[in-house]
Amino acid sequence: MTTSPLLVPAALQPPLINLIGVTKTLKGQDQPRTILAGVDLTVHPGDSVAILGRSGSGKSTLLSLIGLFDRPDGGQYLLGDRDITKIPERKAAALRSAEFGFVFQRFFLLKHLTAAQNVAMALVNGQGWLPRRKRKAKVLAALERVGIGHLAKHKPPRLSGGEQQRVAIARALVREPRILLADEPTGALDTDTGNLVVDVLRQATEQGCGLVLVTHDHDHAAKMGRVLHLSDGVLNPVPQRVVV
Repeated sequence: MTTSPLLVPAALQPPLINLIGVTKTLKGQDQPRTILAGVDLTVHPGDSVAILGRSGSGKSTLLSLIGLFDRPDGGQYLLGDRDITKIPERKAAALRSAEFGFVFQRFFLLKHLTAAQNVAMALVNGQGWLPRRKRKAKVLAALERVGIGHLAKHKPPRLSGGEQQRVAIARALVREPRILLADEPTGALDTDTGNLVVDVLRQATEQGCGLVLVTHDHDHAAKMGRVLHLSDGVLNPVPQRVVV
């Protein structure tokens, strides 16, 4: 009898990503400044990880390295069992499209397109050509997954901030990424709407993807499986409060 990967505890599954002693120094200033001084981070399928830290601590830099928009100066980055520490940009772009989903504070929706059309753009740009019927089914499934299938034909100006962010999350999920990266996704939302968005992100891990959430909000962080704090260039675990 074969056991479903989702039934195996995350820690017993092969990691999706593994950062080992990753370093990064900003050199475009009078004095070089070390942002990451030896970061270790492992994310397994189904993991949800929150990263806290003060402004300027390097949280977004770390997320940029994980998402292959930048490269570390030192250390090692393993994607599955593949060392991608020094991968060239052309191959990095292909991996970003195939393996990652991104959610940002700004929604980056095209105002002249409907919610469904905005989500479909990820399939056009990321997965080549798909038959129209299959593309439509995937888009609607993604919108339903974040609870706004009934708004598929609405354009962004007719949507609230929270609804727009859920369209952005559907766009990230429609390609079925293995790793979901969210950088302050609730920064432009009110408290209640932000809670809904974080719940949607957390629920995405139930399908087996890994989630790394950068946030300033301790309540949102506490909903994740692990909470880490970035300070002085390294990650340390934060004791979690019980979320009722």
